[in-house]
Amino acid sequence: MKFAIRSAIVAAAMLAASAHAHVTVKDAWVRATVPQQKATGAYMQLLAAQDSKLISASSPLTQAVEVHEMAMQDNVMKMRQVPSVELPAGKTVELKPGGYHVMLMDLKQQLKEGDTVPLTLVIEGKDSKRESVEVKALVRALNASAQPAGHNAHGNRKH
Repeated sequence: MKFAIRSAIVAAAMLAASAHAHVTVKDAWVRATVPQQKATGAYMQLLAAQDSKLISASSPLTQAVEVHEMAMQDNVMKMRQVPSVELPAGKTVELKPGGYHVMLMDLKQQLKEGDTVPLTLVIEGKDSKRESVEVKALVRALNASAQPAGHNAHGNRKH
């Protein structure tokens, strides 16, 4: 009987915690910069428990952070700021090179491979309530691709 009560309490606590953590961030990274370079992109995977949207981001490394999209327009790849990125419930949305990303501009310092960049994402739910999600993004090499180092075709799954 005590085990059942403890299990119920633990389950309730987990549900309460997951209700507050309504967006999960995975594999957050930022592309390294060269000296004097003032802009770079931040990339990650976002998974929302409820329909919501990424509406903004910030970082102590710069005052200028925008959510951007890269898209083909008249056979030319163009980058533009977007007001938000939709995060459908239960579907992973990937911010990646060549697509949606967070743009860090007017950087105060060079970002070197191995550094960590603090980011705050602002997520807005269907009820217009906003949630801040703190992220620590690892700086990867200038030539880094969308996949983390050591990532293979099987992903992060265990066999």
